[in-house]
Amino acid sequence: QAAKLIRRGILVKHILEYWATGATYTELFAELKQTPEKWDAYNTCSFKFTVDGFGRSLTQKEKISTIESFSFMGFEGPIKMKNPDVEFCVYADYGEPDNPFPADTPRTLWFGRLLGQGSRELIDKFDVKKRSYLGNTTMDAELSLVMANQALARNGALVYDPFVGTGSFLLTCSHFGAYSMGSDIDGRQIRGTAGFKLGVDGISANLAQYGLKDRVLDTVVFDICRNPWREGTPLFDAIVTDPPYGVRAGAKRLGRKHGNMPEKSLRLVNGVENHRRSDYLPPTEPYEMSDVISDLLAFAAEKLVVGGRLVYWLPTVAGEYSPTDLPVHPVLK
Repeated sequence: QAAKLIRRGILVKHILEYWATGATYTELFAELKQTPEKWDAYNTCSFKFTVDGFGRSLTQKEKISTIESFSFMGFEGPIKMKNPDVEFCVYADYGEPDNPFPADTPRTLWFGRLLGQGSRELIDKFDVKKRSYLGNTTMDAELSLVMANQALARNGALVYDPFVGTGSFLLTCSHFGAYSMGSDIDGRQIRGTAGFKLGVDGISANLAQYGLKDRVLDTVVFDICRNPWREGTPLFDAIVTDPPYGVRAGAKRLGRKHGNMPEKSLRLVNGVENHRRSDYLPPTEPYEMSDVISDLLAFAAEKLVVGGRLVYWLPTVAGEYSPTDLPVHPVLK
């Protein structure tokens, strides 16, 4: 179960079965020798040792010396660097990782058997610097993956992003098996101008790059305040989004800053009503953050299935934050 859980881990590197700890190797070995039955079980298995330092990089010579110091365990199986039957890990904690003058000796040593490792390689895979298409509001890969986990993205789930932008959450949620879709009031972000080298533009370029075309159902252009979804029908297992808060891109919704002026909408351009022209862009007005959040929670309350999850970013002042700052809705917890 631990190995199964850690496979989805983004912020966790490894999970180990604890065997021993100590301030020195002498203390570590003494504790380890108290439970020889643990290591006797792996006496004839192929094995590998991994040595790593936290707060200080270890030289290859230091690593080899450390590995050889465990020779008293007397393993008879072959050493196998790739896919061994069992892997043992030694971690040396030298203190804070940003210390420019790390200690010469570790303050704590840990030893255990590797049970599984996280999926931190996905951070590199989905790195925005490697994307065919991105924008100034594209969400960081690591944060997108963490949010996909919070949303419980999985096979058979349907995930929706109502402020899809350049589609970061579609990629990460669909990577974990979910079907995803998104919408945005600005179709230019969805369509994009990049991705020509793959024969597609915008979000489609990223879907082609990551082979997720069969998992992302569609991207649609509309105002979430005037959405076309059938009323009263729960649709989504999760809503995952980064609402526009005006820091990098101001939030907009359909409307006019100075009220409705139908005479402008109905005027003719080259004999065609303005709002029926293919290049027509409907007028928008500013969308206050409080309204964005209120509308998002109301939408989630109606469109999430029972047990569904809403995962979104909320701007706050870190030093003044309190859980009471979180907006609430009577049918959400």
